[in-house]
Formats: sequence, C-alpha cells, structure tokens
Amino acid sequence: MLTPQIGIPDLSPNPFEPISIYLTYPFVIASSKNAPYQNLEEMAEYGKKNKLILGHFGAPLIPSKVTFALAKKMEFEWGSEAAFDALDCNTLASGDVDVMNTTLQLILPCLDKVNVLASVTEERINKIPDVRTVGEIFPELKIGLWNGIFVHKDTPQDIKDKIAMSVKKTVLSDQIKELSEKTGMLAYWKGTEESEQTIEENAQTLININNIIDN
Repeated sequence: MLTPQIGIPDLSPNPFEPISIYLTYPFVIASSKNAPYQNLEEMAEYGKKNKLILGHFGAPLIPSKVTFALAKKMEFEWGSEAAFDALDCNTLASGDVDVMNTTLQLILPCLDKVNVLASVTEERINKIPDVRTVGEIFPELKIGLWNGIFVHKDTPQDIKDKIAMSVKKTVLSDQIKELSEKTGMLAYWKGTEESEQTIEENAQTLININNIIDN
C-alpha cells in the first residue's frame, strides 16, 4: 500500500492483499493552446523567467507530487500553486491557472483549445497517443494514479477467485473498452502477483519523488 508516501499512517502489518489493479486515471498536465509554450521544455524555460500558476486536486495526490517533482527536475519553480475542486475548460479559459493537473475527461469538451503537455500515467493515453508521459522524459517519475480491489488476507481463496473472475470479466469487456476509448482511462488486468510488484515499484518511486521535492 502507498499510504505512508502520501501522508496517511501505515497499516503494519498490512492486513490486505490485492486481487487486482485494473484502472489508471488519465491525469494530464495541460495549458491553453494560446500559452507562449507548446511543450514541457518550453514551459520550463518560460517558468524560469515568469510566474506560472499551477492548479491541482491536492498536494498529497500522486499526480500533484509528480508535477512538483517535474519542476525540480526541469529547474524552475511554480510561481504559485493551489488545490481546486474543479479543473476543467472553464478554469483555463478564465485564467485562474496557467497550467493544471487534471484528468483528460474534464477537458475533452475543449480539447481543441487545450495543449496537453504530458500525461501522468505509466503508459500513453490511447486517446492522445502522441502525448508523452512524464516517465518518458524522466524515468524516475514514471507512475500513475490507479484503482484496484483489495481483500483481507484471511479471505478464503475461493472467494478471492470469484472476485478476481468477476473483476477481470468486467474490465476486459467490450463496454469498458468502449468507455476507455471515449474517456482516455486506461483499463487492464493485473493479477495479485503483478499487482504486488506494481505496488512495490510505486512505493519506491514515491520515495524518490518525495526526495526530489524535498531537496
């Protein structure tokens, strides 16, 4: 579990185990097409001489942490940053922020007026395949915000198997595939062993990200 790295007390020993990780939220770093920068490198150079306002959904959130670490790696500082309840087309249009860390779904209605600078996902988002992930630029920042299903370790194996079969059937269904193509969410199936490996790798990545932010 990743809770200690985002400020939630650890459960020790951890009483839960994953059945599956099956969805990654399509978080992106976006700005207006009218901005005087068209990619992350140009944004960083602009941010060294100008104050950029960053909007996000909360500092403890993994995509927010990645965006803070990204600034450190690219050697500029956000002029200011704040958490918002909503980060959508209106947020950019109103000028409340210059750059925002949001989900692709929230900017789909105005995608033609938005410049998606990068995605905060482990893999590229299928709806915007030409947009790089942050991890492609800085491998040590390769991480995404995923969803999974966990059970208590004492759960009988037959119950675990039934849950796994149901979840797998759902996430690999044509309906979910269609939803993924429409919204940009990443839907897939990782079993217990692969999920545990992902959790372990992500935990180390978060430690590295926190170190980058703090130094």
